Amino acid sequence: MDREILLSGQRRVERVKEERLITNSSRGNLLKELTTSLQECQQFYFSVAFINFSGLQLLLDSFKDAELRGVKGKVLTSTYLNFTEVKALEKIKEFQNIQLKVFVTDREIGFHTKVYIFEYEDYYKVIVGSSNITQSALKSNIEWNVEIVTKREGTFIQDVLSEYQQLWDSSNHADDDLISRYEDLLLRIKQTPTFQSHVLEKGEYIVPNRMQRKAMDNLERLRYYGEKKALVISATGTGKTYMSAFDVKNYQPKRLLFIVHREEILKKARDTFKNLMTNRGISFGLFTGNHKEQHADYVFSTIQTLTQRLHEFEREAFDYIIVDEAHHATSPSYERVLNYFTPDFLLGMTATPERSDHQNVFELFDHNVAMEVRLHDALEDELIVPFHYFGITDIDGVDLRDVDVDDVAEVTKRLKVNERVDFIIEKMEFYSQEGEKRKCLGFCASIEHGEFMEREFNRRGYHTVLLHGGHSQSYREQVVNRLEDDQDELEIIFSVDIFNEGVDIPSVNSVLMLRPTNSPIVFIQQLGRGLRKHQDKTFLTVLDFIGNHSKVYLIALALNGSRYYDKESLKVAIATGFQNIPGATHIQMDEIAKDRILAQIDQENFNSLKYLKEEYFEFKKLNQGKVPLYLVDYLTFDGAPNPVKFIDRDKSYLQFVAKVEKDESLKKLLLDETFESVLKELSSKLPLKRIHEFVILKYLLTHDTIRLNQAATEILKHVNHVDQDTILHAFHYLNQDYYDSMQKKGKEQLVGWNGTVLAKTEAFQAVLNKPEFRPFIEDVLHYGIFRYEKEYGHHYYGVPHFKLYEQYQMIDAALLSNYQKTHTAFRGSGLLTNGNNYFLFIDLHKEADIKESINYQDEFLSEHYFQWQTPNATAPGSERGKNIIYNKDRGIHLHLFVRKYKQLDGKIEPYIYIGKGNTVEFEGEKPITVKLKLEHKIPANLYREFTERV
Repeated sequence: MDREILLSGQRRVERVKEERLITNSSRGNLLKELTTSLQECQQFYFSVAFINFSGLQLLLDSFKDAELRGVKGKVLTSTYLNFTEVKALEKIKEFQNIQLKVFVTDREIGFHTKVYIFEYEDYYKVIVGSSNITQSALKSNIEWNVEIVTKREGTFIQDVLSEYQQLWDSSNHADDDLISRYEDLLLRIKQTPTFQSHVLEKGEYIVPNRMQRKAMDNLERLRYYGEKKALVISATGTGKTYMSAFDVKNYQPKRLLFIVHREEILKKARDTFKNLMTNRGISFGLFTGNHKEQHADYVFSTIQTLTQRLHEFEREAFDYIIVDEAHHATSPSYERVLNYFTPDFLLGMTATPERSDHQNVFELFDHNVAMEVRLHDALEDELIVPFHYFGITDIDGVDLRDVDVDDVAEVTKRLKVNERVDFIIEKMEFYSQEGEKRKCLGFCASIEHGEFMEREFNRRGYHTVLLHGGHSQSYREQVVNRLEDDQDELEIIFSVDIFNEGVDIPSVNSVLMLRPTNSPIVFIQQLGRGLRKHQDKTFLTVLDFIGNHSKVYLIALALNGSRYYDKESLKVAIATGFQNIPGATHIQMDEIAKDRILAQIDQENFNSLKYLKEEYFEFKKLNQGKVPLYLVDYLTFDGAPNPVKFIDRDKSYLQFVAKVEKDESLKKLLLDETFESVLKELSSKLPLKRIHEFVILKYLLTHDTIRLNQAATEILKHVNHVDQDTILHAFHYLNQDYYDSMQKKGKEQLVGWNGTVLAKTEAFQAVLNKPEFRPFIEDVLHYGIFRYEKEYGHHYYGVPHFKLYEQYQMIDAALLSNYQKTHTAFRGSGLLTNGNNYFLFIDLHKEADIKESINYQDEFLSEHYFQWQTPNATAPGSERGKNIIYNKDRGIHLHLFVRKYKQLDGKIEPYIYIGKGNTVEFEGEKPITVKLKLEHKIPANLYREFTERV
């Protein structure tokens, strides 16, 4: 094993020969090993079969750092299979400390080496295996690489160095002539038609991806239980049209209507359906200003033409209607069309379900959301390209510390610095982008800032254009077409607001974040503009110039990908380079930016009224300045705040809005004590840990009573199995049978249970009868159900109803294990029981001073084992002691709930359920210290979060 010795303030590692397997996983990857090794070595030697720019870009900063430290290196690659990219060779040549050679292969000799050698003062490290220098090989592919550390005089390393030298001597210097000839060869190959350039795209050979299959399964389940409408929310470019075509192919309607808002995507949609449904005897027609093929089996129409000629169709003409870009469906023209037709099924698809003044998109589709795919889901399913994000500390000459980010004029004034333009160009050229032509979007703070950037970039020889809301649609399209055209000189579009969402430029290969981030939503929208898949693109380069304004930490919120975060998880994510990000996506911040963000997070209280108000008003601004009256409004944007935090502050969301808006009309609504009590009672259950109660209450919105069998039917619309005991427990819970006397005093009873039916109380019905109250009650129910489905899916988790790695409070275990007594009694020393289920609630840090005090008795020993100390009174000879020590033999289930800290920012933290454990060792008594083997190995990112200290 390694032994680390501290000498004279410097680290020296004394090693013996050892081996270690390196794979790409959530625990680490080859890129991390290479960058760490480059930081510490004295020289390095690489030999890889090929190098792509996608992988090289991830090593640029490490190479630069080595150059500044005077560390020399040799890089050897080859022309084998012509996979090495010219751009990568040219970039390596820019480093003064690196010698580059190319092994020129022919048909007889292949070149397969993948070896990375690092030289240190008294030992060598060799990493040899399967990985070339590409983004996937370094980060996400299934790769095996072995690290061998050996003394300098060992036979193995001498053999390795000897072989390397022979290859080096047999290779050619990567001079301009060699690179030029290689580039010509690649160009000729590209221009020569080959069999591989053709894609076999026959309908029967195209299969749905994971997202599409999941959406189809959910749609099928909804229809099975009688639902006639559903909505799919999925980021641009993630395959919604194909998903709808697959569903139609399975459903087999006689006639289909596909409605779009923009004519340019209509033919693509028709061709997708045609492609999947060949040889089925189906006719496909367009219904637009130029085409009137309304008699086809499957009609693809613009909303404009359809509205004008609606009565050319019978009301029951179509079995299945699809509305693309469904966020437009709340407009009067769509309302007219959708009210006219009576299809068997209506499907809406949208990337962003914005609310309009007229109606809510969720409401239009009966709140049946078959699928929601946001940015991080799309990255995980490889529905979009990965991105390489580089967080770069802005120049000292731009000081935003004392500026309100919303003061656009002042921010603009301070960003208009020529030195900053030079700095941006320097970084842009250093990191470069995939492909020969830069196709870049630069997001600016204002029109004035955009004009300055356009002028200064053009003055320095770049071809750029500014686009903003004042330009006509036709001019915007013209500029976008120029950017996409490889032959056009335009390489950067500076924009103000207009490209945040809704504009599709698939070939964009780089993004410049040139304005202070004041909203995670806007950040994600801007990032998303470059993530669409394109044949000439395998990744997106993102350069973010991070200033010193007061909201820098919002970048971390956006990148972390979780709407439901706490301070500690965010800090660990930043400190560990956002290792939870899936696939080949890479997030890298320089040390100054990282420290700046961590310092801000430390100072910020995410639960303070000040912070919550700032979150709320920023969201309101993005909501076009309209008051977001409903919880479902927060479902419209990726990166929106978690509104349950507002409820935690004031017992109901409406109460919070009334207070921060100082709205007398809303305050007046809340003067009705029954309405306020009902709203608080429902709000107190958010976020849901079990969907049953809210599904039952949703049914009772339109029915007076519900029986057990009908409740089962309704619940099965949302989950794939349900057991009678849990439904019965839900009935009793809604009847407040498990409330203590204090709870019953403070909470309005919504339903009554007589042993046969569950019926609404008069008080609940009276609230529902009032049109000014009902929308708020419906909103809480719909939000609760939607969020549950997003977090828990449609799975049945059994009894107890726990999902691995979800958050729970102690009292939740009573509800979710069908505890038959008063639930508030479910608290105590950290060990609670219900029959043969034992619930272990564990705080890793016991004291207020989280930096200094750790309880070393309760701790993770590894990703497989946990050490836990029983309550002090527990003796090995007692029944409870035996149940813990011999839990498996006695049929006792030990459920572990762990939290790092009891409190953060003045708020009690939830526990994380890490599954069941079984005792394998024990010692001592009163308390007993037991070693538990976890039934589920804890994920690496969660293990880091529990064990890292920042």
